[in-house]
Amino acid sequence: MSLRDRVALVTGSTSGIGLGIAEVLAAAGADIILSGIGPDETTAAIQADIQERHGVRVGIAHGNLADPAAAATMLAEAEEQLGRVDILVNNAGVQFTAPIESFPAEKWDLVLAVNLSAAFRLMQVALPGMRSRGWGRVVNIASAHGLVASVEKAAYVAAKHGLIGLTKVAGLEYANTGVTVNTVNPGWVLTPLVQAQIDARAARNGTDPEAEGRAMLAEKQEMLRFSTPAHIGAAVAFLCSDGAETMTGTTLTVDGGWTAR
Repeated sequence: MSLRDRVALVTGSTSGIGLGIAEVLAAAGADIILSGIGPDETTAAIQADIQERHGVRVGIAHGNLADPAAAATMLAEAEEQLGRVDILVNNAGVQFTAPIESFPAEKWDLVLAVNLSAAFRLMQVALPGMRSRGWGRVVNIASAHGLVASVEKAAYVAAKHGLIGLTKVAGLEYANTGVTVNTVNPGWVLTPLVQAQIDARAARNGTDPEAEGRAMLAEKQEMLRFSTPAHIGAAVAFLCSDGAETMTGTTLTVDGGWTAR
């Protein structure tokens, strides 16, 4: 499965799931545009590492995805560095938990802005170029929470459900253009952030992290095994491949059985 000569912009790609996606796409031969928060020196180190190990070009696009103007700026930076964007992976996201009655309005706005509106705006600026070239792939990273709900996650669940709906509309609109638009819905993925949550639970409950990890999985998933960022990257790479060229407006769920219940 080769993505040689394709250029992929992956948001939230300096850590966690996004970095795993960027790594898998680079291993398949795609040039990468990194984008994420964090120190510039950290991003530069990731850029150099991916270039050296995979022999692909790697650029960096800057932008605060809560800002409506960021999408156009990021696409312009990507095109200036690597010429075009063939693959857009909308992965960046933020989370906040609270009951609906006490959910802060500013947190609702932030979660919707980053998790849903930013994906819409990036698609809006990137899709015309894909259509004109007759090939493109958009993969939106939704969540098991795009299909089911959990308490105290009103904004996140609403955003991820909305992202799946947005994907369906775009899939229909671009169905005969050579462009596909799909979502990947992860369940529990073992990222540094999730590991920190496990460690905190273990410290609080006086247990070991391995036991707390199993307990966390058992609350939602039938399969007592975490996905890895590489698993999510593999799903994205498949949706970008020729094997998935007739898949559009649909979802690929990688959740250990979470939504099968």
